[in-house]
Amino acid sequence: MIKLNNSTLLGQEAETLATNYLIEHGLGIIEKNFHSRFGEIDIIAEDKNKVLAFIEVRYRQNTTYMDVVETIDHNKCRKIIKTSQYYLSQHHAYRQHQYRYDFIGIVNNSKQQPVIEWIKNAFQA
Repeated sequence: MIKLNNSTLLGQEAETLATNYLIEHGLGIIEKNFHSRFGEIDIIAEDKNKVLAFIEVRYRQNTTYMDVVETIDHNKCRKIIKTSQYYLSQHHAYRQHQYRYDFIGIVNNSKQQPVIEWIKNAFQA
């Protein structure tokens, strides 16, 4: 269970939970925390059909005021798209791959295990 106060450590723990979840569901992790001048992509993975998934991970302790899915706005989507395009331009092996933008939301109610929600094709370029 996540019991850290530091937001950076919480983010890292959430990304570790998401990574393990994706591996359990058959994805291969290519890269984590890819940075460019355009932004960051939390996880880049490949599914069994050789489709790249650019994945944004979000963590919330509760959803009293806002659902975890609502935390991604248009600007964040735009940054992820630009960063993914940059990634593809720099990694020639993946240029011809199909790709999608996924979202993993993790909600941690202190009374239970974190709940993980995975939305494939959460938004389009």
